[in-house]
Amino acid sequence: MSPISQPATTPTAARRGASVSTPPVRLPEPGLDRLPQLTAVLAARAAEHDRDASFPYQGVAAVHRAGLLTATVGRAHGGPGAGLADTVRILRALGGGDPAVALVTAMTLFTHAAQARDGGWPQRAYDELLAASAAGPVLVNALRVEPELGSPVRGGLPATVARQRGDHWELTGHKIFSTGAEALGWMLVWARTDEPEPRVGSFLVRSGSRGLTVLPTWNHLGLRASRSDDVLLDAVPVPLGDVAGLAAPGSDAGRNPVGGAWNALGLTALYLGVARAAQHWLTGFLHQRTPTALGAPLATLPRFQTAVGEIDTALTGAERLVTALARAVDDGEQDAAADAGAAKVIGTRAAIGAVEQAVALTGNHGLTQDNPLQRHLRDVLCSRVHTPQDDMVLLAAGRAALARPATAPATDPTPTEGS
Repeated sequence: MSPISQPATTPTAARRGASVSTPPVRLPEPGLDRLPQLTAVLAARAAEHDRDASFPYQGVAAVHRAGLLTATVGRAHGGPGAGLADTVRILRALGGGDPAVALVTAMTLFTHAAQARDGGWPQRAYDELLAASAAGPVLVNALRVEPELGSPVRGGLPATVARQRGDHWELTGHKIFSTGAEALGWMLVWARTDEPEPRVGSFLVRSGSRGLTVLPTWNHLGLRASRSDDVLLDAVPVPLGDVAGLAAPGSDAGRNPVGGAWNALGLTALYLGVARAAQHWLTGFLHQRTPTALGAPLATLPRFQTAVGEIDTALTGAERLVTALARAVDDGEQDAAADAGAAKVIGTRAAIGAVEQAVALTGNHGLTQDNPLQRHLRDVLCSRVHTPQDDMVLLAAGRAALARPATAPATDPTPTEGS
């Protein structure tokens, strides 16, 4: 097995003396050397799940058997403790096979990484999650988006309400775009309390809880197999202590930026995997396609060779950027996490551009549903919707650049007489 690289920085939870559970189980080391084979396994059924908009349970089970679903569980909790660089590698490979499997895997990996880094889960609940994860695949995701609020990164309080009832909370609300909803073992439901001065936090909801309903509303252009359905909560009971990050609204404004870097770089890697899959199909097509008038494969023409070179160069540059930045985050390099948003813009634009160029090169062949290129195009377009979104990244970058002191004259010097 390929070794797992460890982040150089000490997890925040350990530094601040937060309780760390005695490992109830020993989780497997991820088989990174098996990633190419796993990509092929996922790709074999990706078209079927896309066509039927059916959740890829078998693919998730394969990821679990390879030890990848718990790769980021901290060593203090009995896990491998994989860092962001290894996570990027994993998600790029899975994205090249089935991005729906990759996306639900990403959300689970991000959750375990956050627990290793910052803590937050009560010890008993996290031990319960790990025990179940040792026995089989357990998916975890944060449910934050709501019909009225939209994405919470743009501000506002959730409409989902938690009311204290003795020794438990009761959660009532409506979440949308809940990736993997039907298959989640745990849901981290972002909600506010009904106290006079409300607090907000993530309430830990177990699948199968009373009052929990998944509505099959997902009818998307891309990532159809992710089953990002609606979730209704009608007085769902949650033990009083099963809350993470319960605090006054806005108190997390200065939260650890490393979590955002994991999200930005991990998901960018996923979609770069989709773009590589599109490139692989394109090169195969160009070698096989031999027009009668040409008498040779399209791959022999300089026009197509140059176009494939453009695609390969763009993807290689983006992959190198994401990987290098992920390693820098693992190493605790100052400002590395702050650059992750810019890397997402660069990486996702490269991925989308590569697939769009492949479609343009192949014409009707690329758009027919008998070939996978049209699916890769639909899937890669979903990269734009993930946080941080391009407009927010570019606005922040532009303001920061304009706020820096000018290092050169704003205008050309006035010419002297006779010059």
